[in-house]
Amino acid sequence: MAEKQFACKASEVPPDAAKIVTFGRLSLGLFKLDDGYHALLNVCPHKGAALCEGPVCGTTKQTDDREFVYERAGELVRCAWHGWEFDIRSGEFLVDRSVRTKTFPVTVEGEDIYIHI
Repeated sequence: MAEKQFACKASEVPPDAAKIVTFGRLSLGLFKLDDGYHALLNVCPHKGAALCEGPVCGTTKQTDDREFVYERAGELVRCAWHGWEFDIRSGEFLVDRSVRTKTFPVTVEGEDIYIHI
């Protein structure tokens, strides 16, 4: 069973970047999205970079035209080392959904945010 750990106050989580929190040697990125808070392991499964320290972004949508359509703004984190993009909610790598980083449940009690490890 996961243990609930205090992460930070809600006001400490920026709207456009991760709040990095550590529990011993475990580093996690805590993100604020429209539907609540989400936590990811701060390790890119590609080469071990600090994934959650990369930019929060969106991506281009595949279209039949020769235009670029930007979508999912603020829902992805891009690894700063090699540009791999991961869904903040699911931890899935956009190019190959079988590759993912670990996600952790998050609960909010008043202004306190807890991550279940």
